[in-house]
Amino acid sequence: MRILHIANHVKETGNGIVNVMVDLACEQAARNHQVGIISAGGQYEELIARYNIRHYNLDQTRKPAQLMRAVFDFRRIVADFSPDIIHAHMMTGALLARYLKGFRKYKIVTHVHNEFQKSADFMRVGDRVIAVSQAVSSAMAGRGVRQDKLRVILNGTIGSPRNSGSGPVPLQGRAIVTVAGMYERKGISDLIDAFDLLAGDHPQARLYIVGDGPDRARFEERAAASPFAGRITFAGFQAESRRWMKAAEVFVLASHKEPFGLVLIEARESGCAIVATDVDGIPEALDHGEAGILVPPGDVRALSTAIGELLANEAKRQHYRARAGTGLDYYRVGRVAEEILRVYDELLGEASVLAGAADNK
Repeated sequence: MRILHIANHVKETGNGIVNVMVDLACEQAARNHQVGIISAGGQYEELIARYNIRHYNLDQTRKPAQLMRAVFDFRRIVADFSPDIIHAHMMTGALLARYLKGFRKYKIVTHVHNEFQKSADFMRVGDRVIAVSQAVSSAMAGRGVRQDKLRVILNGTIGSPRNSGSGPVPLQGRAIVTVAGMYERKGISDLIDAFDLLAGDHPQARLYIVGDGPDRARFEERAAASPFAGRITFAGFQAESRRWMKAAEVFVLASHKEPFGLVLIEARESGCAIVATDVDGIPEALDHGEAGILVPPGDVRALSTAIGELLANEAKRQHYRARAGTGLDYYRVGRVAEEILRVYDELLGEASVLAGAADNK
């Protein structure tokens, strides 16, 4: 099968969409499919080259002159690679694949990672639309995507070629760790407020905030005003964020919106006791509360109480560490690849049937 993935870039910045695409492409290439990636490039080019994945450089910046150039370059790339499937992970790539298709026979699969964005509306152009959780599938159906086009395939990171397997970083005190983009929707302010509520009762507790993003300065200002500011550390983006998870006594994801929460699978693999918000696809990533404690989004006191209980109760903490590691085989990259390849096969089989029917007329 000839599979061409398209996304805005392949930068190593902690972007979950890019990480899923890179893992999937590498797994598909390892299974002897012919795989290419279209993007504006980035640090993962070296990794994908090791898997003999061809990278095509395409700047998809949404400016008139650049988009005109992208149209020309996209047509050239498709002619060169001759894909059976174009798998679009972001809006611009999905629209290029659909509206520049012409008489080409490739099928389009769109992958909805961030349903909360308005741009997710455009992902309906796929012949199949993959949702990363049942919550995302339901939301996309509510936005008018036909049920017969939707397929739910939960993410997985176990066996990712991006994982170096390195050990934990040395952290001070009793580490509470979050790994998240610095956006308001990630609930970082809630986590800082929750830490304020519990820090007095847990003098050894320290909060480590790993990640970067446009709202970081706002969160740093909030943390600086905390009476426990000296125990809050902003670590910035870390390429090997699992090393921080492995050092955590408690891992927290306090999101207000979260289609799935890929980082939760990484936290589970790292053996963390997890507290996360009961929103969107997070319950699915935590086996509906079996693999971590769920609290209402935006409820600072409930968040603080759950973290504090894990810090105070060794047996409970070890229980959730063990539960996090149960059933992880399901979240392997290989399983994700198998389910997606079945979607491709289904589409190509339908195309073959239609072509045969047309020939018989």
